[in-house]
Formats: sequence, structure tokens, C-alpha cells
Amino acid sequence: MTPDAIARAFRSACLAELDALKPGNVHHFSAGHGMEVAHFERAAAAAAPCIAAPGARVGARIETAVAASLKVTGLNSNLGIVLLCAPLAAAAEAAGPLRTRLATVLKGLDAGDAQAAFRAIAAANPGGLGQVAAHDVAAPARIGLVEAMVLAAGRDRIARQYARGFEDVFDIGLNRFAAFAQAAPEARTEAVYLAYLTAFPDSHIARKFGTAVAEEVRLEAVRVSGTVDLHAPAATRHPPLLAFDRSLKERGLNPGTSADLTVATLFAAALAAEPADA
Repeated sequence: MTPDAIARAFRSACLAELDALKPGNVHHFSAGHGMEVAHFERAAAAAAPCIAAPGARVGARIETAVAASLKVTGLNSNLGIVLLCAPLAAAAEAAGPLRTRLATVLKGLDAGDAQAAFRAIAAANPGGLGQVAAHDVAAPARIGLVEAMVLAAGRDRIARQYARGFEDVFDIGLNRFAAFAQAAPEARTEAVYLAYLTAFPDSHIARKFGTAVAEEVRLEAVRVSGTVDLHAPAATRHPPLLAFDRSLKERGLNPGTSADLTVATLFAAALAAEPADA
């Protein structure tokens, strides 16, 4: 794919995610956590050319995209999205199945990529980041980016994507996306988001509030999902989602990792659907 096509796909994925009612996160139906839809829209526009920079290293894409987003929003609105989408964008530049191309990209990541990603993470300063004894993002990187992500994979689902070849994106997200091909676009995105939210405890919540709270939210999501007909019109499917949304936001609970994975899924779906020379 051309850089312009990759940038368009990235912006479209970011905006489509905002159109869906994702309980606990920012969307067109409700702001939250001190952020509004406009923050994410500005961040998407600023990050897109950096994510799609032709021939750029993944680490450079991450660092420049985060810096551009911070410049226009003044807050961390898309670190997880950028971390997930940068290697997908690099993979989209070559021909062949996206998953195969992505594996090649991940295999080629080195300490320079790790250092650039570490600087981006430190600049964004995500909630609940904390410190670790070895290979902390505040210290110079001494190992490759995938190796660093492997060390964090047990506590961070975004790191797990690097460690496991974006397994969740391909096997949970894209499968769910395909299963709802006949649904309305917003409902399809909601289906993907709920698939993640019910599959595992959200690691953003776990970092800030602990694994027990994250698991409680997952179980709540399972119960709510059982009451929602995702093929129904918005007027029918949205009331239980809005109630869950209000409940999560009143408790300050933001399933941000599930939202980030949703954007990555929409982005991957667009990249996989386009020929390499588009």
C-alpha cells in the first residue's frame, strides 16, 4: 500500500472507533476521563503521516506519532493505538498476507526501535505505568523491542501482541470483525470491542486498579453483552451499553486496552483488504 493509503486507513480506523458506543471509553455518545472526541480526532490526524512514513523504522513511527499527538492534544490520547498500529503500517508496505508480513517486521525490530518506543512511552506517561527492575522505559534500551515486550507481556496486553505476533488482533478481533460483516458499521465495531472486553481483563484497568477489578469489569461485560443484540438498531442495542458506560465512568474505569485493540483491528482489516500497490 502507498503511504497515503496507509495514513487514510489509520485515520479511518481511529474515527470509526469513536463512532461506536464502547462502554467506559470516549466516543460520540459520551466523553470521559477528562477527554473528549476532539482530542482523539486531532491525535489521529497528527499521528497518521508519522505512522505511514515510508520506509521508517517502527520505533521512529512510534516516537514521532506520539510526539505529534502530544503536541496537538497536550495529553496521552493514543499511545496504545500507535504502539499497535506502527508495525502493522510497516507490514502494509510489502506484498503478501498481512500476518506474514507483520511477522517479518517484528522479527527485524532491534534495540534502536526499543529505545525510540521507550522514549515515546515515557513522554506519554500512561496511567499506572510504574517501574520495573530491568529494562524500564526510563532507562536506555539494551534489548530489542520484541524482547522488551516479551518481558511486559504478562501484565500488558499491547506488549503481548508484539510477543505473540498480534495473536489477539488476528484471532479475536479480525474473526469477530468478519463474523459481523452484515451488521451496521458502528455495531460491527462494538462487537469487536466487546469481544476484547469479555475475552480477558483489560490491562489498562489492571495497571491502575489491580487484576481483581479488571476481572470484575470483564465479568460485567460478559453479563451486559448477553443482553445486547448487536444486529439490532442503535435505539435497541444502545441502552444497556450506555448504562454500562455510565457505571464504568462513574467509577473512573477506562478499558483503554480494549479500545486500542479495537482500533488496531479496524486498521488491520483495512490493510488486509487492500492490494499492496493501492
